[in-house]
Amino acid sequence: MTIRETIRKGMIILKNNNVTEPNIKARMIMQYVLNKPREYLMIYDDEILKLRQEVNYFKAIKKLCQGIPLQHITNMQEFMKMRFYVDENVLIPRQDTEILVEEVIKIAKKINAKKILDLCTGSGAIAVALAKYIKNSEITAVDISKNALNIAKLNAKNNEVEEKITFIQSDLFKNVKKEKYDIIVSNPPYIKKDILKKLDREVQKEPEIALDGGYDGLDFYRKIINMADEYLKFHGYLCFEIGYDQKEEVEELIKEQGKYIETYCKKDLCDNDRIVVTKLN
Repeated sequence: MTIRETIRKGMIILKNNNVTEPNIKARMIMQYVLNKPREYLMIYDDEILKLRQEVNYFKAIKKLCQGIPLQHITNMQEFMKMRFYVDENVLIPRQDTEILVEEVIKIAKKINAKKILDLCTGSGAIAVALAKYIKNSEITAVDISKNALNIAKLNAKNNEVEEKITFIQSDLFKNVKKEKYDIIVSNPPYIKKDILKKLDREVQKEPEIALDGGYDGLDFYRKIINMADEYLKFHGYLCFEIGYDQKEEVEELIKEQGKYIETYCKKDLCDNDRIVVTKLN
């Protein structure tokens, strides 16, 4: 079959199996199998595929039908104009998280921040992006998962910032030295435990440890807010990504501590509350 015919057949299979965005995913799988850009598929759409290419294509289509995320098949996700390796050991970086990174970059420039702690780093998307875009920054990236840290280290190396990041395997602050940071940033697990099994099947293929925020989704916010003052400089910033419906609860946790001032929230591109920022008093 030609590239065009194969993509069309893949699209129909995906559509019949209720896979979202079948047109886009059918094309992106072809780009992955051929290791070619989108433009190539458009120009050479009448090219006959080799048997091995065709077999590999429909193997990947089958995986999509089984609920495996596209990014776990291609092992690639773009974030902040950079390429990140991802697999089943890490949460796939989302565009929403770019809102958090952009705000941290803005704060860092305003206060001339140098030392930044990234908790629950996962794929390293936040840490790597901050290291890339903040001049003279020193990033400490923490995760409880050794597998996740290995992937984060790979992404740091691939994006040429490995010398600016220190990686620590730790359950939040447990193995982190009591240094003082200008900014602490985290996109922690924040899904309510009873919601996990109701998520889209593709999301359920991502690591539960990166999703499960406890019975009310707030476990990690409580722990971080409670201990962050021991690791923040005076007037240092604490920056979180949050679930779309967690603004009031997270802001209340911050208020209860009585240690923070100038708390504010920003929305994502879909007009959902997405990040909460506060400052140590």
